[in-house]
Amino acid sequence: MIISTIQADLIWEDKSQNFQLFEKLFSEVSNDSKLIVLPEMFTTGFSMNPTAFAEMMDGESVTWMKQQAAHLNKFITGSLIIKEDNLFYNRLIVADPNGEVTYYDKKHLFRYANEHENYAPGLEHLIVKIGDFNIAFFVCYDLRFPVWSRNIKLQYHAAIYIANWPKKRRDHWSTLLKARAIENQAYVIGVNRIGEDGNGVEYSGDSTVFNPLGEKISTTEPNIATVENIRLNLDLVNEYRIKFPAHLDADDFQL
Repeated sequence: MIISTIQADLIWEDKSQNFQLFEKLFSEVSNDSKLIVLPEMFTTGFSMNPTAFAEMMDGESVTWMKQQAAHLNKFITGSLIIKEDNLFYNRLIVADPNGEVTYYDKKHLFRYANEHENYAPGLEHLIVKIGDFNIAFFVCYDLRFPVWSRNIKLQYHAAIYIANWPKKRRDHWSTLLKARAIENQAYVIGVNRIGEDGNGVEYSGDSTVFNPLGEKISTTEPNIATVENIRLNLDLVNEYRIKFPAHLDADDFQL
């Protein structure tokens, strides 16, 4: 299966400009791609102003994702600021080509930036079947918490982390992505933004894909807006798990 990662310089708190940015970048997505991966909070950047920018699930941004997924005949994922039941969520949306959506609310809220004071945490995992792959979806800070990411009973073949992960902790980002791939015997895809946000925080991107052996298979360079089309091999996942069945000795605790 081919997936397409988009590393971009988000326009701060400007939904319309970000829509235009990604619509242009979609032209570089492979016709054979099944899934397009956008960064965390791709319409606004990592904003702690949900009152001004939150939308409902029937709002313009989710509608745009559904329309683009249908037009391109691909799944599209990225996170948005969503309001539901008087609470705000950093919500990852998965829009499919048939106009349906599923979602995952970010579980681990970034205390360092006061995200926990502005958003409510999610409580449920999300795994979606796309082609022959079962894919688990996570958001940014979730990457630091391996128990939450744990591939219990090998439920997923690939895990995706979308992010606004600052440049000054870029080594943590790359190291933890590789670790999640090795320990879960799965592909791990990390998609991060570049540029500088409205708070003066710099981002280097470093969007990366690791295979289940912990080998980097992507070529996206830091600090450059990039669309990369990457082939994932399901046989590699299954054969490696048979050859090296570490999952059979895993501890049985979970969240």
